[in-house]
Amino acid sequence: MTFDLADKTVVITGAARGIGRGTAAAAAARGAKVAVIDLRQDDVDRAVAELGGSTIGFAVDVTDRDGLQHTFETIARQLGGIDVVVANAGIAPRGATVAGMDPREFDRVIEVNLTGVYNTVIGALPFITERRGHVLLTSSVYAFMNGVGVSPYAVAKAGVEQLGRALSVELAPYGATAGVVYYGFIDTEMVKVGFDQDPIANSVQEMLPSFLTNRISPAEAGEATVRGIEKRAARTIAPRRWAPYSALRGLLNPIVDAAAARNRSVIDMVLAFNARSAGDRTDSTLDTDAATESTSTR
Repeated sequence: MTFDLADKTVVITGAARGIGRGTAAAAAARGAKVAVIDLRQDDVDRAVAELGGSTIGFAVDVTDRDGLQHTFETIARQLGGIDVVVANAGIAPRGATVAGMDPREFDRVIEVNLTGVYNTVIGALPFITERRGHVLLTSSVYAFMNGVGVSPYAVAKAGVEQLGRALSVELAPYGATAGVVYYGFIDTEMVKVGFDQDPIANSVQEMLPSFLTNRISPAEAGEATVRGIEKRAARTIAPRRWAPYSALRGLLNPIVDAAAARNRSVIDMVLAFNARSAGDRTDSTLDTDAATESTSTR
């Protein structure tokens, strides 16, 4: 089935920048009525002004289930319904091992990247089924590659994959569809901060062949995303060079994991992550001691 987006309402979370912004632009270029959802009002306003046309925007946190529900109701009322929802909002943790990461950071990544996607889906489904529309969930190649150093991100993206697979079957009786989009390395601010500005995490890219880590632009990723929506594709992979890895993951992953566990660069990276986490905990303790002392002397 093909899906003509002209005059359709497309709602995208995390749409004020990066891949979400690229997706919004690609949908608007096809004549869609786009609703931008993001965390901060000033970012939303800027994206709406740049996209122009019939674009509208709302500042909502995807961890706020009730807030999302209210926003979807408002969008449907203003634009006459909702045809497509793209659950794109996400964050990445600072590189750390499972043992070294602050549990609060682990929880926050899961809350935004997995529970936030569920919140988006559950709020949008009544509108999607009514219009026989399409739900697209944003995953990552981290759903099937080793998540060393960014485990909560990989856990969330693997969970999103399974949520999307279930929805693709559960929506079929209603004439609606669902898909999952898997992104490789996209030249977004999140990737620049997570890898380029972190010399330890940057070594993750050194473990992979360069053709896999070569980046595409958010605009290219957004265009690939919208083409997947137009096809009602169950799976979209951008860039496509990751498709063979996805198809062969059952065979490749045990080999890759075993090799990584013996790789000197990977071992050094893990040890460096743990040393940094230990230093962070020491600094935190010193800060706490200073605050306690200051409080007690008032």
